Amino acid sequence: MSGPKLDKELWGGAAAFDALLADIRARRSEFADQHFVSADIIDRFREIGIYRAFVPRAFGGGERSPTEFLVAIEAISEADGSAGWVASFGVCEAYLGGLPLESVHETWSDPDAVFAGAMFPLQKAEVVDGKYLLNGRWRWASGCTSADRIGVGIVPNEEGALPRMAVMPASQVQIDTGSWDMHGMAGTGSFDIVVEDVLVDPEWTFVRGAPLTPDGPFFRYPTITIAAQVLAVTSIGVAREAMNIVRSAGKPDGALSATGAPNIGDREYIQIEMAKAEARLRSARLFFYDSIDTAWDKLVKGQELDIETRNMMRLSCTHVTRECAAVVDAAYSVSGMAAAENSNHLSRCFRDVHLPTQHAFMGEMTLKNAGAVFFGREPERGYI
Repeated sequence: MSGPKLDKELWGGAAAFDALLADIRARRSEFADQHFVSADIIDRFREIGIYRAFVPRAFGGGERSPTEFLVAIEAISEADGSAGWVASFGVCEAYLGGLPLESVHETWSDPDAVFAGAMFPLQKAEVVDGKYLLNGRWRWASGCTSADRIGVGIVPNEEGALPRMAVMPASQVQIDTGSWDMHGMAGTGSFDIVVEDVLVDPEWTFVRGAPLTPDGPFFRYPTITIAAQVLAVTSIGVAREAMNIVRSAGKPDGALSATGAPNIGDREYIQIEMAKAEARLRSARLFFYDSIDTAWDKLVKGQELDIETRNMMRLSCTHVTRECAAVVDAAYSVSGMAAAENSNHLSRCFRDVHLPTQHAFMGEMTLKNAGAVFFGREPERGYI
């Protein structure tokens, strides 16, 4: 059992997909230096179908399965973690599907439109003539520089109001391009966004985590879970890239160490460490995709997802991010001083793979909740 494989024919064909990955590899320093993925790369994501992946075919979309989408994001992340992170927001139907159906259909009038969202910190929204008046600053709007629509988290100033996401044209949003300065996933363009005196109709808001309005297996898939999965899968691509770098350095005709020590591929302790790392990466990847395929099979058959199935999907996300971080740590450790050079891509892999481990979707509380379900207890609200 080797796990799912990428079908490039679903994404513009092998020639287009491979050319895109080659360009991403050649330009990943550009993305990191400017702190966002360049617009022409986003346009190519549109062309190959990344942003219409979960739009129904009747509306010009790809209607992909979660696994089909995730293996594509994994491959892009292998070329560059930041590019994979931004491409992962092709899962936007898990957000926009929460809008009233008429609004959803309007978003599908352009199935390749790009969405970016920034839920936190939640901001109070006054109600003016039945609309929500938005003012505030929100953090971490990944991919916002090339977005067509942007959503922000609000709490309407009404009794009993639940937190909502309000969606508006990107032209109504200001982007603070000096606000994203992280050592990992530096090119994701996860800038702060600012909104001043914008009125949004209730029909362009939705409650995060509520049932989605369209019909179909994907629209019954747990929204918080798919949001975690598309970020977690970037770790797999980054970890595989790190392993590839070490394998290349240790090839039979590889150079000796600068100190005159044997090539790393000839050192027994490194052979052992890389064997362990390979096993960890493959095992975590299999658990991750197995939990997804189990759930998808049930949904396609019209079945409800039981709590154990949902729990395994969330647990596998946290597990794969941590295992992939450990794999990259091992690759970095055996590579010596060369790996610490910024010009060595292994250095970027080391930085990038630790960013997903910091995300709330993969935090320690997810393990606490998974353990609670293991013992038959109720998890925290919003976990699954």
